[in-house]
Parts: sequence; C-alpha cells; structure tokens
Amino acid sequence: MSKAPFATGDADAAGKAGRDLVPGSASYRGAHAPHAEAKSSSNETPSLLADDGLLGLLETIQMPVRRSHNGTVHDIDLLARIEGELRKNNAFQEALLEAMPLPVFYKDTLGRYTGCNSAFTKFLGKEKKDIVGKSVFEVSPQSFAHIYRDKDLDLLDNPLGFQVYESRVVYADGTTHNVIFHKARMVDDEGQPTGIIGVITDITMIKQAEVNLRIAATAFESHEAMSVTDGQGVILRINRAFTCLTGYTIEEAVGQTPRLLNSGRHDGDFYREMWETIHRTGGWRGEIWNRRKNGEVYPQWLTIAAVKSDEGIVTHYVGTHCDITERKIAEEKIKELAFFDPLTGLPNRALLLDRLKQAVTLSGRSETFGALLFIDLDHFKTLNDTLGHAKGDLLLQQVGQRLAGGLREGDTEARVGGDEFVVVLGALHESALEAANQTEAIGEKILAALGSTYLLGDIEYRGTASIGATLFRGHQTAIDDLLKQADLAMCTAKKMGRNALRFFDPAMQTVVVERAALEADLRKAIEENQFVLYYQAQVLNGDVTGAEALVRWEHPQRGMVAPSEFIYLAEETGLILSLGRWVLDTACTQLALWARRPELAHLTLAVNVSAHQFRQSQFVDQVLLVLKNTGANPQRLKLELTESLLVDNVQDVIEKMSALKAKGVGFSLDDFGTGYSSLSYLKRLPLDQLKIDQSFVRDVLTDPNDAAIAKTVVALAQSLGLGVIAEGVETEAQREFLASSGCHAYQGYFFSRPVPIAAFERLVLHL
Repeated sequence: MSKAPFATGDADAAGKAGRDLVPGSASYRGAHAPHAEAKSSSNETPSLLADDGLLGLLETIQMPVRRSHNGTVHDIDLLARIEGELRKNNAFQEALLEAMPLPVFYKDTLGRYTGCNSAFTKFLGKEKKDIVGKSVFEVSPQSFAHIYRDKDLDLLDNPLGFQVYESRVVYADGTTHNVIFHKARMVDDEGQPTGIIGVITDITMIKQAEVNLRIAATAFESHEAMSVTDGQGVILRINRAFTCLTGYTIEEAVGQTPRLLNSGRHDGDFYREMWETIHRTGGWRGEIWNRRKNGEVYPQWLTIAAVKSDEGIVTHYVGTHCDITERKIAEEKIKELAFFDPLTGLPNRALLLDRLKQAVTLSGRSETFGALLFIDLDHFKTLNDTLGHAKGDLLLQQVGQRLAGGLREGDTEARVGGDEFVVVLGALHESALEAANQTEAIGEKILAALGSTYLLGDIEYRGTASIGATLFRGHQTAIDDLLKQADLAMCTAKKMGRNALRFFDPAMQTVVVERAALEADLRKAIEENQFVLYYQAQVLNGDVTGAEALVRWEHPQRGMVAPSEFIYLAEETGLILSLGRWVLDTACTQLALWARRPELAHLTLAVNVSAHQFRQSQFVDQVLLVLKNTGANPQRLKLELTESLLVDNVQDVIEKMSALKAKGVGFSLDDFGTGYSSLSYLKRLPLDQLKIDQSFVRDVLTDPNDAAIAKTVVALAQSLGLGVIAEGVETEAQREFLASSGCHAYQGYFFSRPVPIAAFERLVLHL
C-alpha cells in the first residue's frame, strides 16, 4: 500500500486519494502489480484481493472483515464504508494541518505544489488556487525559486530522505526574513519518490537576538566597568574593567550585592530616592561615592538600567561605573581658581559680587545697614618698580592674611585686582549714623593692621593703605554703583594724603552727571549709526580662520571710543539690545559678502552676545531672522557668551543654545575661568569652544598660577571634546607655551590688532 501524504489540503483531492487506494481500483492494482488481479463475483459486488496490507488497513479503521476459504471478502457495503472512513481520516488530517501555525506545503517530483495549509498562503500572500498546481517558479521570486528547486532535487536524490537548511525569503509584505526549511521526501511502497512535504520556521527574531547578544557581549567587555544583577540585586556578572576599577575579582563579587561598594558617604534617603527613580523611570544616573576593595573612597558616575520581561517584570539591573576622580579634581581646581584669587587665597571679584548680593538682600530683610570698603595700597607701584614683582606678591599675600585675620565672622574680604581689596561688612546698626561709626572703627583697625611692618624676605617694609567706604541697606543702590561709590571715596582718601578712610560724599555726584552725559551721547550714537566694526584675527596653526567682531564708537568730538568706555553703560541702560542687534546684523552681512569670495569664504566670525540680549524671549528668532535676511551661513557664525550668563535660569540658556546649535550656529564661552557658576553646567551646554581669558595669558610665563590655569582650561576642554582658543597672545613665547600645553588657536596683538574690514582682508590674503 502506498504511503499517502499527511494531507493534501484539498477535500476533493483527499476523497479521490482515498478512492484510489481502495483495493480493486485501477490505481491500487497499479500499485500492487505483483499480486493477482482482483475479480468480481457479480456485477454489483467486486471480487477484492484481501492481502495483509488491506486487512491491516481495515483493522486499523475497525471495519468488520469476513474471510472465505479462498481469501475473498463478501460484503456489498465494504467499499462505501472504506471510502467513508478514509474521507473522515483525511478530513481530520486536513483540519489538523490547518490548525498548525507554521507554513506547510506539498510538491510533486516536478516541483509543482500539490497542497498547502492557510499559514503557507498567508506566508506567500496568495490564495490557494494560485498556488496548488503551480510550479515554484510561478509562485516565488526567480532568485529564490532556483535555490528552492535545487534543494528539492537534492532531497529527491538524498538517500536519507530528509533535509534541513536555513534560507532567506521575501514575505508578502516585501520584508526579507531568515527561515529554516524542514523537508521530507515522500515515497510509494516501492520506495520511489512521489513528492516533498515541507515545513517553514521563521527564525528572524532568533537571529536578531543572536546579533544583539554578540553586541551586548562585546559592549560588556568594553573599557567601562559594568555589572549585572538579578531582579533582587544579587550580582550575577562583572567584566574585567569592573575588577580593575574596584579591585574585586569575579569570585569575590558574584553572589554579593552592590552594597559591597558602599562608601558610607550617602544616607538612606539618597538610596531611597535612587530606587524610587529606578522604579518610576526604569533607570538612574548620577554621581556617587563608592569604596574600592583596598578601602579607597572615590567618585564615580553611575548609570543603572532596569531590564524588564515582556510582562513588565524587572529581571535584571545593568550598572555602568565610570571613575570620575580626575574630572572631579579638575573641576575642584577650576572652581578654586574661579572663586578665589590664586595669590592670596581670598575670594576674587566674582565671588565677592555673589557675597555682596547676599549681604544687600540680608540688610533689606533685617532693616540693618551694611558697608562696602574699597582698599587700595599706597605706593604699591613704587614697591614693584624698586624691589620687583616677587616682593610685591609677598606684600599682597601678607595683606590678604591680615585682612582675613582681622574681620568679624560673616564678613567678606576679597582681592579684586592688582593691589585693590574689598571688604563687605554685614549686620551693622539700624541707624545710619551708628552704622557709619561701626564702619569707621573697623576701617581704622584695618588701617592699623595694614600699616604695620612687613617682612618681605630679608627686607623690612612699611606701607599704608587708603580706604573708601559707602553704606547700603536693601536694594536702594545697584551693586555696581556701590562699588563705584566706594572707589570714588578711596580716591578721595588718596587725595587727602593717603593712609586714611573716607566715606562716599554726595558731592562726588559729578561722576553721575558725567555718566548721564555719556548716556545721552550713546543714545544719539545709536540713532545716528556712529558705530563701526573692527576685526581681530583668530589664528589656528598659523592660518587665519576667522575673526572676532569688535564694535567701536566713532564719537564726533572724542574720536574713536573703545568698548571698555561705553559697553558697561549700554548694558546698564538697556541700549545694548539695539547695539547688539546692529552688531549681529553687520557681522552676518559681512559673512554673506565673504561667502561670495572663494579666498575668504572659509572665514568664521565671532560675535559677543551680552546677557541682556540672550535673556530676551525672542533672541533665537532674532538671530535666525538676521541669518535669513542677510543670507549668511550659520555655520560660519560663532556667538561668544560670558560666564555671567549662567548665573540665572541655566535651563533657558541651554534650550536657546540648542535651538541655534541645531541650525548650525556655534558657541564659544568667553573669558573662561573668570566666572564661578559655569562648572556644574559646563557639560550640559552645547558649546564648541572655550576661550582662555587674556588676564591669564598675560602673565602665563611669569606667574605659575596663570600658567596652571591656562593648562587646566586646555585639559578640561580636551576632556569635554571642545576646542580652545587663547586671547591676548602678544608674544611668540606666550604662543609657544600655549602650543606646548595643547592650545593651537590664538587671538591677540602678536598676530593682529583689531583693524577695519579692509585691513583685515589684506591680512588674510597676504599672511
């Protein structure tokens, strides 16, 4: 009896197959040629040959069989009953085949499809009538059809009769998938091939998972320390970098929990907040202090990611550990240099302004007076000129020590530059007269302390100081005006013979009058467009790559006025907004003109932006409108921001910078190192460049502190992937020092002073 396929996929075909297998039929006789032909005993009842095969079939389908002495079966209903049972069997098999989720197909030896299930029709995106009876070349893409046919021919000749192989197929939706074919050869009773049955299994997701696992394994053995825990926090795996970082081997770490690294520096609230964040968002990242195996406590940047199952249950936690010891040291060094004067250790001007703001606010709340003392050493220039800068530095250091040791707790002393010091006194009396008396008493003590003998190496030196004082209560007077008042009072003390303290006198309002006159001139200058842009070259490795646009005021009476004489007034009066728009528009117009000249098209242009400009809600739109109207390439424009911009609303600054950065505009942080608020946000800002302030470059060869600052800024920029440029470069020796420190971009008189546009273009073309 021939071996029928599992199902043909067609009920009529199944019925026919059943009939063809009935003994006595033509196909049966053809399949059992060695046996005697079947004979019929009458016209109604055929005479059937009941050999062991047929009896086995009948017994399998549990039909009654009566044997005669000559081995024939005499039952007129037998054929009908056999055919009915075969139909039932084939219907059951076809239903079972249709229930299978995997595509199943049948082919004959010529490669034509003889049957399939619904999963196969969906797989091909065709109806069954368009598959059955068709060749593989009519159903599948030609490039794949040749492969399938070759495989079929190999299987038909394969003595094993079974074939498994991977292939790629194109689904009905056009996507290509990885699949496995399981094929078996079907044969008749004589072992001759009658066709092929095949089952297709899609393994695309499995293959992708294998790729992902290989990627994950490679990433796990990266240079970053990594650990994996189970859902309960038990360490399952660590990599070599983790061992190098912590000192713990695999044997020591696996089976433990991350508490193994606990430094003791964080309380329970810290960890509760951490895990609340992980449970809420699926991850956490931040700075944390951990402990190595040898007991050393170190800072690290830790990232924890929760791995969840398809049901949303956390199965693992993956931790990435990055040692940030060097970065923290650099940050602390920069912070120290930014907050404090490196020579005396006193707060610098930036920190003084912060402390003064706090004192002014506190005085307003408590309704008590405070005082500002401006101290200038007498004849300090003479000391430097006669005994040298080294002796001058010793004097400044000792002055700082005497100031720090003679004030009340809560008062602030600062060095603001050269031989100038400032003291902020808080919590004085509610009465202005009493507060003035307190200020005078403290001032006299300072004069006495600074007037005693100094030992400068092997030289005894006796010096004096002049002090100017002004009172404040609340925000009645602007911070800058307080400093000006104290400075004016100090100048009066010097004129009165030095070594004295003088209070700010309203008669000094002459300065205010002059300021009002300058403000009126400035407004007129903006209306009459009395400004012009000068350009100072920016050089990289000897080539001019661009310039900084610097505004000049062509005053009708005073002549050319430098920015230092009017920019501060423009900012205080708000005129900087109009002036800044003019500068930006003029600079972008120049960029557009350069773009038309191939020899100048590569140049970039840096434009200073004040904090007042940047804080405007429409600042981004203004810049984009100028770029559009002028046709300037935004990638050639670089906006220079100062650290003071970062004091308030840092998130707003980041969002505006990011919006312009997305359009191609670059950013440079100007005067870096002179402020104090940018360090904690520096890594968040979309910057391109840090600019070393000229105050550090000026004495970089003679002052070890300035040299250290310059090197630290370069190192920090490199660690953050930022460019760095030094301004104020005036000598070849300064340039060589900066180059040896890793800074190769410069701006300063050594290359060019700020010059009009024509002179700058000649410089570019002939350098």
